[in-house]
Amino acid sequence: MGVHDSPVAMILNPRTVKLTTRSGTEISRTLPHRDIRMIGAWCFVDHFGPTLQKDAMSVAAHPHVGLQTVSWLFEGEVEHRDSIASVQIIRPGELNLMTAGIGVAHSELSTPNAQQMHGVQLWTVLPDAARNSTPLFEHYQGLPTIESPTISVKLFIGEFMGQKSPAKTFSELLGAEINLAVGFSQRIKVRPDFEYGILLVEGDLQVGEEELPLKSLHYSAPGNESLSLASKSGAKFVLLGGVPFPEEIIMWWNFIGRTHEEIVQMRTDWNGESRRFPYFADNIHGRIPAPELPNLRLSPRGKQRPNAI
Repeated sequence: MGVHDSPVAMILNPRTVKLTTRSGTEISRTLPHRDIRMIGAWCFVDHFGPTLQKDAMSVAAHPHVGLQTVSWLFEGEVEHRDSIASVQIIRPGELNLMTAGIGVAHSELSTPNAQQMHGVQLWTVLPDAARNSTPLFEHYQGLPTIESPTISVKLFIGEFMGQKSPAKTFSELLGAEINLAVGFSQRIKVRPDFEYGILLVEGDLQVGEEELPLKSLHYSAPGNESLSLASKSGAKFVLLGGVPFPEEIIMWWNFIGRTHEEIVQMRTDWNGESRRFPYFADNIHGRIPAPELPNLRLSPRGKQRPNAI
């Protein structure tokens, strides 16, 4: 990992994980990271592709509690199905936003139309006041865009450059796909009360004085009024931001809670096929069981302990 001398910014290199044993698709995961657990309420960042693998996205039914899933594609097509009767195809430039609340299950399957798959899967933590809410699924098309000769922005979460996404969130957040032209070099204005992450998915990008490796995440702490960006050949990246999340959480598998006992109950409910996670039919015909809990008591952690993940 490359780190600035200042604690204000650092580069988080990804670790490679398998999406599922079913497809074997490799994922680059940058959050959570041993040095930075969250960026605002963003707590999970997976980047997959580009890949020509026909079954690149084949994730059988699995649960979520206490979080929102944010699905964003650069290329490809994926069918979403869930336990609240949602069936939705997502395409590039569209947003699938699932608020798990008290509990929801879903599956994701790339369609035969998906010639190449490339995208990100993101999670945000629901604050305590919203984490036991009724599950909700929303799909957004026609999201705000900003176009100029040197920069284009597709805004899927929050406010940026005078535009506002209609997507429903529960804390102050920003999520955008940004494309820079060849030879781009300028500063972009940002909120000084936000911390930011820049995930490079294509091309080359320099943030401040550092070159950002492909698939890595550049983290900037609050206090910046602008970010200096430059690209020789052009770049595509995801910009994430948010007010630092004030609560301590327990994030284990697909669950986010506040106590060990809550996580145990979530796992029991899923593996026991309780009514918390209603059955739904899909074309994968599978169900991913929760793994065994570690032989220790799970403890809440927050930003004040960034080295403990």
